[in-house]
Amino acid sequence: MNRPIHVALIGYGFAGQVFHAPVIQSVPGLRLVTVASSKPEKVKSDWPDLWVGESIEEVITHPELDLVVIATPNQTHFDLAQRALQAGKHVVVDKPFTIHASEARALAMLAAEKGKVLSVYQNRRWDADFLTVLQILQAGALGEVVYFESHFDRYRPEVRDRWREQAGPGSGLWYDLGPHLADQVLLLFGPPVAVYADMALQRDHAQTTDFFHVLLRYTRLRVVLHASALVAGSSPRFVIHGTQGSFIKYGFDTQEEALKRGLRPGTSDFGHDPVEGQLYLPDQAAQSVPNAPGDYSRFYAGVRDAILQKGPNPVPPDQAVRLMEVLEAAIKSAAERREISLGVEE
Repeated sequence: MNRPIHVALIGYGFAGQVFHAPVIQSVPGLRLVTVASSKPEKVKSDWPDLWVGESIEEVITHPELDLVVIATPNQTHFDLAQRALQAGKHVVVDKPFTIHASEARALAMLAAEKGKVLSVYQNRRWDADFLTVLQILQAGALGEVVYFESHFDRYRPEVRDRWREQAGPGSGLWYDLGPHLADQVLLLFGPPVAVYADMALQRDHAQTTDFFHVLLRYTRLRVVLHASALVAGSSPRFVIHGTQGSFIKYGFDTQEEALKRGLRPGTSDFGHDPVEGQLYLPDQAAQSVPNAPGDYSRFYAGVRDAILQKGPNPVPPDQAVRLMEVLEAAIKSAAERREISLGVEE
């Protein structure tokens, strides 16, 4: 290809504005050409040089577009991704990939049939704190990990008027934050033997899940994924215990807040997390561990390289399907109040 990859973004809500448009534009070899949105004035205000599509169909079928990025409400992901693949486009879908695992499997098969790159925007694989955890575990600093706890707690007591907090398919905290936490764990440890989940509506006037506590059971390892909208105090982001030591990290990756402020990947200190985790080894004083630099643009650079056949898909469909199976098992577990087996041998 002797020109940049032409990208269409469908949806310009929070995800499209903050996590996709500015990150796409920061990656050499990608060019954001158009946005399909119900808010054309907002798009034009932020990106005056872009073409605003009058309809989704017009954007999906446009012959000059190579990659379609879907950043619309979760329940629309399957239909839009299917239409884009059938139109011969490469596709990126914001997390969660789909609502049901069966839909995820169908999209994976369609992408293979069409010979197109299909990827899911699991940007938090490139969080500074998670990249640091990955380095620590790959170095074997903790020995065999036997307990891994991942929190994403916030204090948001007021139920806001947005689709993520309204009753309906794909809404709620598990579909919002669960895909991030579970994806990171699957990347580290692979699929668990079984899932046990507790989910609740805890805020006044809550319409959908705003609390989850999920246990992933492995042979020896136990993983806890936890999130709540009613945590005013400070919770650790990661708590990891191994046979030779522990690691504890507070604070969140800084890239989301930086993008909200209008900063972009590549600018000074973008992706820098100043809150260092603590490494605890037997008979030694706690050691501060500087964070690896975070960089969400690495996802889109990976998609670019995959389209050009110069590198692997950064989040391939088989990994996205596996994640949807875990998310779906957790929902079933919470509804039935029992452990759900994933068919993995212990």
